[in-house]
Amino acid sequence: MQPTIKALMVQGTTSDAGKSVLAAGLCRVLARRGIKVAPFKSQNMALNSAVTKDGGEIGRAQAVQAQACRVEPTVHMNPVLLKPNTDVGAQVIVQGKALADMDAVGYHNYKKVVMTPIMESFDLLQQEFETVIIEGAGSPAEINLRENDVANMGFAENADVPVIIVADIDRGGVFAHLYGTLALLSQSEQDRVIGFVINRFRGDIKLLESGLDWLEEKTGKPVLGVLPYIHGLMLEAEDAIDAQQVDAEGEQLRVAVPVLTRVSNHTDFDPLRMHPQVNLQFVGKGEQIPPSDLIIIPGTKSVRSDLAYLKAQGWDQQIARHLRLGGKVMGICGGYQMLGESIADPDGIEGEPGTSTGLGYLQTSTVLAPHKQLKLVNGTLTLPDQPTVPVRGYEIHAGVTEGVLNDAPVSLPDGPDGQLGVDGQVFGTYLHGIFEQQAACDAILHWAGLAATQTPDFDALRERGIDQVADVIEAHMDLTKLWPEWADKFAR
Repeated sequence: MQPTIKALMVQGTTSDAGKSVLAAGLCRVLARRGIKVAPFKSQNMALNSAVTKDGGEIGRAQAVQAQACRVEPTVHMNPVLLKPNTDVGAQVIVQGKALADMDAVGYHNYKKVVMTPIMESFDLLQQEFETVIIEGAGSPAEINLRENDVANMGFAENADVPVIIVADIDRGGVFAHLYGTLALLSQSEQDRVIGFVINRFRGDIKLLESGLDWLEEKTGKPVLGVLPYIHGLMLEAEDAIDAQQVDAEGEQLRVAVPVLTRVSNHTDFDPLRMHPQVNLQFVGKGEQIPPSDLIIIPGTKSVRSDLAYLKAQGWDQQIARHLRLGGKVMGICGGYQMLGESIADPDGIEGEPGTSTGLGYLQTSTVLAPHKQLKLVNGTLTLPDQPTVPVRGYEIHAGVTEGVLNDAPVSLPDGPDGQLGVDGQVFGTYLHGIFEQQAACDAILHWAGLAATQTPDFDALRERGIDQVADVIEAHMDLTKLWPEWADKFAR
């Protein structure tokens, strides 16, 4: 009998092939059976990030995968996080802390150095857990990125872990994707691929069988499973904005979110996408903000340049008109900073040094500082004509905002947060995740004009999504081929 796989890496033929979701599902499958498992992604490029209890920053996908494992997320589950701030550069975060801004060439050369903390984090997880589910990034067949690779086969070779490759059949070309990806790998890399997974299949499996036989014959690799398309799956997207919504019921609150060029943590809006009384619309470049009850300016990695972008789109004038007509406006993190009177970046933290004039709806001013605020918080929320309710969330921001009053809408253990303006029509806060608790979401939606709220339990919805994926994996994958030593645990 072969030894238990101490780690398994999930790579994909393309971005959005299903790596994050498959990894989360495998984590839950193992956790259900009492196996101590942890997620890992050596390098993540995303503007959606989460804060760990020890004050570090990791990709949100790994935080969700940690939830699937039923463990607390740590910085070692995603030791390198890249947060793009231009088309050719990103902030490099190593083991939870911002290291430096680098351009693409600079970071490519830095990969030789960053493999050391990556392996340190991976080794720590292997010491603590029975097995580790590793997620790759993009595709292992990107020829131009093979040198110094730390995200896919470069890591797999260094860590000596087996790999499965997943492809999305819903997009078409699945056999070419799998066959071509394998063919572009070196012989040693091909040897560590132990099988394929086909994702998002619709239809009769019998019509696919001849193709599966061909693929196995041509590659010598087994197809470990064909996972069906899960309709209505609600699980956080790693980076791309997910506009999928639940079916509407009853009274509708119209919510519009202008999409900024470096929009961050758009997962803030997942509870609204899943809300049966909310019609959420993301507004893209060149589009008008539609008639709305509430406009929410989201967070951004580049607040001053995105404030200029917002104005260039004419959205500032549309927001002003919206307020004249009695609508409500909310800003989260960078959006909150934009609602104030000014944003100064004297040290060039996010770009060229300078000061930008804000939208002026709040009597606050923000100065960007080198030290980033990273913390999980619990407190209370008090909005006009609403009872005080508990609130929790997390802060990720480089700005220090002045002008916050003691009677601010959000009260936290270390002081007040946010501000109200324009006779209670405008509300800003630093708290990401503020919609994830029913009471806080109810209060904000009621303030925005929804008379009777029916806010679902977001935590339960996310748990249900993770369990849906795990159920599909258990029904359609041969897990004994991955973990023969645990075959008794997978007996159906």
